Amino acid sequence: MTTATVADPKQLLDQSAMNGFQIMAVVICILLNALDGFDVLAISFASPGIANEWSINRAALGVVLAMELFGMAVGSILLGGMADKIGRRPTILWCLVLMTAGMYLASLVNSVNQLLLVRFATGLGIGGMLAATNAMVAEYANARFRNLAVILMATGYPVGAIVGGSISTVLLQQFDWRAIFVFGAIATGIFLVVVWIGLPESIEFLAKKQPANALARINRTLEKMGHDTLKVLPEREAVVKKSSFHTLFSARFLALTLLLIVAYFMLIMTFYYILKWIPKIVVDMGFEASSAGTVLVWANVGGATGAILLGLFASRLKLRKLLIGVLILAFAMVSVFGLGQESLTGLALVAAMTGFFTNASVVGFYALMASAFPSELRASGTGIVIGIGRGGAALGPVIAGFLFAAGFDLLVVSIFMGAGALVAALALFMLGPVLKQHGLPANI
Repeated sequence: MTTATVADPKQLLDQSAMNGFQIMAVVICILLNALDGFDVLAISFASPGIANEWSINRAALGVVLAMELFGMAVGSILLGGMADKIGRRPTILWCLVLMTAGMYLASLVNSVNQLLLVRFATGLGIGGMLAATNAMVAEYANARFRNLAVILMATGYPVGAIVGGSISTVLLQQFDWRAIFVFGAIATGIFLVVVWIGLPESIEFLAKKQPANALARINRTLEKMGHDTLKVLPEREAVVKKSSFHTLFSARFLALTLLLIVAYFMLIMTFYYILKWIPKIVVDMGFEASSAGTVLVWANVGGATGAILLGLFASRLKLRKLLIGVLILAFAMVSVFGLGQESLTGLALVAAMTGFFTNASVVGFYALMASAFPSELRASGTGIVIGIGRGGAALGPVIAGFLFAAGFDLLVVSIFMGAGALVAALALFMLGPVLKQHGLPANI
């Protein structure tokens, strides 16, 4: 192993081929997002049992379903900013601690208020996790495969829901809804060990922030990658005293930040309407709770397939324009979902097709954010957009619950909730001139 005189680790990683260690780091982040997918949807799998045990109506259940989404909104903003200050790796570890505790405590609650509290705490960890892993993957991947790597990371979310949903279906046949949270706590705790052992800090973060022992830490990771080590750190950029929040809403980034917030907010409202209400809708149609889990699994099978195909197309087509088309199709399929189906098979098929377009849209946003924000703002920018946008995630199940309680049928509610995808498409259309005006990456 030789020592490089010119220290530019970002350029080195951007221009080098992806090696086994980088792929392993990306895979760990994919699995972390899969864990997020299960942890978020655990409440959906458990919702029929919760509603039956505590005799709560649809409006109240909507609040229960949304509570961890409120926590995710706060966690994305606060912990996303922390990831840009103290590092991606420690942020991920703290998020895993919150998630493990929240999942376990959810299995012990005996009232709605207690459940709301622990789901909010779980959401804090999940929100911070997504912002940190989005930055971590973007910084471990090379330039050629960055968009694909981020999209694959986001694809972990529906994969986690698929695996978790399949396990939840089996658990619900043998135990009550609390078993789902016990399983989630065990799985989340295991990943604390995995990250501690196998996921070093981002080299790009260390080179930018230059904390204590930064050079030694960078060189240890470069050695694991098979690259030459560095003799000196790159010249440290001047420290900007303004907070990342202030910078994101400064003149340079204001339009970009606001348009991404609006687009993500409206899309995620549509996305979580589908994911959160499928189990209850299926049960209300007369099917068993275990069957409801199966339909939700198929929605996520479609979502994972859509995300993978989007990743493949995104390496050949303009990501923003591709997303606009997918968002329009997402609105169409959510509306079709509202027509309902007489058979469980038909419902599962429509749910899968709906998940295909809605989830492809969501994962495409993560790649868009990773490319649009510079590295020093990547986790903060992603956190702000996701955090404020999660308001849409939280409002989606609540608004749908009140619409159902007001007497509107499935078709009307679905068209109304699906319209969020159309608004998101319009916001991305307006984003084009903003990218050109500020000299941001043209390839997105």
